[in-house]
Amino acid sequence: MNKREIKALISLLDDEDHEVTQHVEGKILSLGGNVIPFLETEWEESFNPNLQRKIEELIHELQLSIMNERLQSWKNGGGLDLMEGMWILSTYHYPELSLDNLKTIVEQLYYDIWIQFQEEMNPIDQIKRINSIFFGTMNFAANTKSFHSPSNSMINVVLENRRGNPITLCVIYLLIARKLGLPVYGVNLPNLFVLTYKSHNTQFYINVFNRGIIFSKTDIDHYIAQLNIKPKDIFYNPCTNLEIIQRVLRNLILSYEKTGEQEKIKEIENILKSTLESFGDDSV
Repeated sequence: MNKREIKALISLLDDEDHEVTQHVEGKILSLGGNVIPFLETEWEESFNPNLQRKIEELIHELQLSIMNERLQSWKNGGGLDLMEGMWILSTYHYPELSLDNLKTIVEQLYYDIWIQFQEEMNPIDQIKRINSIFFGTMNFAANTKSFHSPSNSMINVVLENRRGNPITLCVIYLLIARKLGLPVYGVNLPNLFVLTYKSHNTQFYINVFNRGIIFSKTDIDHYIAQLNIKPKDIFYNPCTNLEIIQRVLRNLILSYEKTGEQEKIKEIENILKSTLESFGDDSV
């Protein structure tokens, strides 16, 4: 369709006949993401609140579809790039967000640590050096004041504000550690996401939400016992990038439950469902 035809189609969104508007909405959605700039232009030029609302809803639905397609493609490709997965989730709130810009920010963080990093250090001292910079000079910290805010799950916001929830802080820390060549991975503990340093002869754990404090398997044993739940392998071993993304989605659902945003809850639940190859543990 050309620009004039699309403009005429959009004008019919305000038709009094409900069947007509339904047909028009379906036709617009079938055009895909390429129609979004035309919708945005019509929104800006319109003085009709009802038409603007319908345009907003269509733009959101199209952007949600794009996000879903990207996430499915990322998952089907093996979920190899964790930053890409986190970027896709952030486009739920920030559809124009640039993946390249996010990667540039993390690259700078890595470089700032790398120039003060010594590979000959033992693993514990390496993590302590990262901690001293990440929580010191860089000023990353737990967002305890607004713990349940959805923005804590948006990596772009956490990179800008230097405040986040356990999993997003862990992801940023992990991305830097991996660039430094360290065998650092995510671990799905109940109610808390942590990291593990795991090589062929060394393993310990890192609580990034608590300024990178280092702890042991025995500490996890005690933690699980206090929660009165049965130990599982996933509480001790590395998880996949896909499992990290799924946990971020679960955190988002909890955030929207706190704010009572039912429509967003349904949308994120559908996105999460599409990523689950099998339904397993859903602790958050």
